[in-house]
Amino acid sequence: MTTDDTYTAGEKEILHAGLDRHRDAVLWKLQGLDDEQLRRPMTPSGTNLLGLVKHLASVEYGWFASAFGGEVEPLWFDPYTDDDLSIGPGETTQQIIDFYGRARAASDAVITGHPLDSLGHPDWRDHPVSLRWVLVHMVEETARHAGHMDILRELIDGTTGDHPRATGTV
Repeated sequence: MTTDDTYTAGEKEILHAGLDRHRDAVLWKLQGLDDEQLRRPMTPSGTNLLGLVKHLASVEYGWFASAFGGEVEPLWFDPYTDDDLSIGPGETTQQIIDFYGRARAASDAVITGHPLDSLGHPDWRDHPVSLRWVLVHMVEETARHAGHMDILRELIDGTTGDHPRATGTV
């Protein structure tokens, strides 16, 4: 969440706050919907709200924790296929939300524990990446999918925006 302090903070704090803002919007997009609505395929490719959350958790673990030697939990799906975008019948909404929370916590530990110029080594790349690059990339990735979620949510129940609006405001 952006606060008055964020506007004049250092580079890492600003990037982290931007990532958190979009992460919070992702979770807000799920609020008030039932399990069927969260799983409902809304595009010909099967894109659904809960699948996007699962994907974002997977890429957070990969780009932050795995690349920078952090704690990564064993995955029950193949993150290199579309498995991370789909929800299986045995996967629960709470399981996916909790997975995203743990991925965020693992990523936050990397962000706070390393300088921006630290180099990570993703096992699927043949070159290192800086924490600065990963933070910018994950702000982009999360914002992109939060935008997808905004469209899906509007199609489901008409709700728009990136945060709840106070009653009686414009």
